[in-house]
This record gives sequence, C-alpha cells and structure tokens, in this order.
Amino acid sequence: MLSKIRQWVEHRRTTRRRWQADARALVAADEVNAYYEAQRRATRARVRSDRAEFYHWAKVAAEVARIASLAEMDIDAVRAVVAEEERHRI
Repeated sequence: MLSKIRQWVEHRRTTRRRWQADARALVAADEVNAYYEAQRRATRARVRSDRAEFYHWAKVAAEVARIASLAEMDIDAVRAVVAEEERHRI
C-alpha cells in the first residue's frame, strides 16, 4: 500500500513539474501574452475533447498568473481568444 502512495505522489510531482516548466517557458517567450497563450492552448485542448491537456493548460495559465508580474489578464481578451479558437476549430 505504501508503494502505491509513493507512486501516486511521484506522479503528482511529475505532473506539477510539467505545468510549471510549461508556464516558465511561456513567460520566457513572451511574458505579457503568456497567460493568453496558455488560455489559447487550453481552449484548443477543450475543443479537441482532450480533458487531460485542457486541465494541464488551465493549470499552466494559473501558474503564469502566479509567476508573471507583467502578464496581461483581461477577461475580455480571454473571451476573444476563446471565441477565435472555437471558430477556427469548427
């Protein structure tokens, strides 16, 4: 039982490291628009019905919001990004 718990904890750590690394990469590429890019990728995953990737990019967006002081996070801009991605996928 203890080994299963350790496996689960390691899986969670690996997952967390992945979205933190993706958030850092987006911020390094373009800090101001990193949040919008994470939202765009989350929307693409949602449109494809890829639940795991949607949650991943939603977590990345939250991490970007936490670490990037210059990131813009205007809800109207996020809605526009989502609408644009949904139009391209239909």
